[in-house]
This record gives sequence, C-alpha cells and structure tokens, in this order.
Amino acid sequence: MSDIQVRYATQQDAAAVANLHLIASRAMYDGQVPEAHWDSTPAAKRVSFWKEAIEYGEPQVMVAVEGPGIVGFVGFDRSRDPKSKNTTGEIWALYVDPDRMGEGVGLALWDAANEGLQGEDCADVTVWVPLRSDKALRFFDAAGFKREMNTPRTVPMGGVKVEELRLKRKLG
Repeated sequence: MSDIQVRYATQQDAAAVANLHLIASRAMYDGQVPEAHWDSTPAAKRVSFWKEAIEYGEPQVMVAVEGPGIVGFVGFDRSRDPKSKNTTGEIWALYVDPDRMGEGVGLALWDAANEGLQGEDCADVTVWVPLRSDKALRFFDAAGFKREMNTPRTVPMGGVKVEELRLKRKLG
C-alpha cells in the first residue's frame, strides 16, 4: 500500500507541478490534441504560471506526495463560471501521474479539495471535463459528480476544438 500525503504546494513544487501537468495533459488529450501543441509553450512559462498560482492562491494548489516525488496535484477555488453563486467552488485542475492512475492518488486529492472548499464556505463544486476523456468522466462520476447536460462548451486547443461538459455535486 502506498503512503500518499497531500499538502499545499510550495514555490519549490512549481517545476514538478508544471512537468506533471504537461505529462498528464498529454495522456488525457492523446488522440484529440496534436502533439505539437504540447511543445508550443516553453517550460519556463509553464513553471512561471504555477509559481504564480501557488504564490497568490488562484487557484489554491495542493500536491500528492509519495516519498520525494509529486504524483498528482489539484487546483481549486471559487467557480470561474460567471453565472455561478458565490458559494460554488470549482476544481480548476486535477491531474495524476499516468503511471499512478487507479492507486488512490486522485481520490486523495479530491478529498483534500473537498475539505478546502468547505473551509471556504462553498456548498457545491463544479468541474469541466473533456467529453472524450473516459477516465476523467468515470473518476468524477464515481466521486459523486452529476453531469449538467445543458452546459457543453467547446475550447480551442492546439488548433482543434475540444468539447467539455460541466459536472457538479454538493460538498460534504
């Protein structure tokens, strides 16, 4: 059994989070987004983005750590959707090392985000998931999220359009 610890990210974690984000995104969008898209953003820019997020807490970032390495991360905060209530939180990102999927890392991160959002007085939470990401949809379905069928959107990514659906659940 693994010993996964979840804690708030520090500035020293930014490079590892940026790298994991890239690796996990490539795996999630494999076959949907051209490979060239992933190489179009310089590593320094990806690291800078996560350093800023960690510093300012937008979103709040927590990492799953096992031994010396980061095996997953979650970013969460208030919902960015303009019509959402101020008591609605959002999972902005939840990524797990593709080699560690199915080992409880995602669940540990979800539990930490759930607790963090409740601490911010959020009553429910949403997440946007690519429609063609069966693993992500199954994970959030198992975590109690329900699909909001009237919320599909199309997001341009790497010269293609990725369809996403919003899922929602009560916190607690």
